[in-house]
Amino acid sequence: MRHGQAHTAYEGPGSGTRGVLAAFALAGCGALLAAGCAPAGAPGAGPGASPPRAAPTASAGGPSGSPSGSPAAAPPPAKGSVTVTGEVAKGLESPWGVAPLPGGDLLVASRDKGTISRVSPATGAVTPIGEVPGVAPGGEGGLLGLALSPSFASDKMVYAYFTTESDNRIARMRYDEHRDPGQQLGAPDTVFRGIPKGLIHNGGRIAFGPDRMLYAGTGETGDTGLAQDRRSLGGKILRMTPDGQPVHGNPEADSVVYSYGHRNVQGLAWDKDKRLWASEFGQNTWDELNLIEPGANYGWPEAEGKAGKPGLRDPVAVWKTDEASPSGIAWAQGSVWMAGLKGERLWRIPLAGPAPVAEPEAFLTGEYGRLRTVVALGGDRLLLVTSETDGRGSPEAGDDRILTLTVR
Repeated sequence: MRHGQAHTAYEGPGSGTRGVLAAFALAGCGALLAAGCAPAGAPGAGPGASPPRAAPTASAGGPSGSPSGSPAAAPPPAKGSVTVTGEVAKGLESPWGVAPLPGGDLLVASRDKGTISRVSPATGAVTPIGEVPGVAPGGEGGLLGLALSPSFASDKMVYAYFTTESDNRIARMRYDEHRDPGQQLGAPDTVFRGIPKGLIHNGGRIAFGPDRMLYAGTGETGDTGLAQDRRSLGGKILRMTPDGQPVHGNPEADSVVYSYGHRNVQGLAWDKDKRLWASEFGQNTWDELNLIEPGANYGWPEAEGKAGKPGLRDPVAVWKTDEASPSGIAWAQGSVWMAGLKGERLWRIPLAGPAPVAEPEAFLTGEYGRLRTVVALGGDRLLLVTSETDGRGSPEAGDDRILTLTVR
């Protein structure tokens, strides 16, 4: 197993050796053979607990926080399970963003190469489709999040968040799978620019919400003052139209800023009632899972973890920084599933509405190294992307990998 080194204020290094991985047969996402259930985290590796605060009693209003009005479902069980059912691909270099295509194939971004590849879960084949012009990798920057247009069936647009020499920005490119491999991406159309960049804390996760608007998590680049500066795009969650314009109903007119006071947001996911959840890197004490409400201040750098300060929104769950360093999240089976980089584990946070029903639960601790991205495939199926080749891991033969999971 791998064992983390001392915590840093960044995404956290990893070191040590990992046991030999079980051999998984390559199969399609819908026809995977079940393997044995993976063990939970080791005793004593559970989440930290800062002073308890009351959980939110109602979800936020607005486009991403209004309950659907459907009858309340039974809460998820306090104890869950994770079964690794297959290995979709291996030998990937610095994988970051993932976008499932209609039909089951995946688009996967390489942070450091600035390329997007198509991965076939049925065969494990990895085929480059093109390079994103203007990507300037360095530190935690490069080609980061991917998302498909809500109208992908007709417009074939792929959105990408990436670092350039001057900023972080979001562009869209037409994907033409009938062209030659490596030449299938059209010229980028920049829809949003001017997000601060740095060697650290570039954020980078993008996703289209239930309202068909584009959301982006950004970082404060190590300049902590940006998070509280409402005029800055750093340390924020942004909400915009697919064309990069402010959305009517955002907290401030003519602004894409949806929430602020964030340190480095790399995970965005909606639950069945359209509540928006976000994972966030702490500095030295607490990593966070936040329930996002429009216009709310999440505290950084005035607060880290559950501070209970007036005017600041406390997180719903927290972890010691060496147990998480969270990146991607997904919602499935009544829980948020959160990938840990330095923590090298997958966290399950079971929820009843906006509140946890039990303590977070760790799975796959140390088995696959650093974990970057989680993607919900529907029902009880998830994709999990490792991050051992990002410069802070200890890559072994076959890294990095995309795994399929069955969860409860």
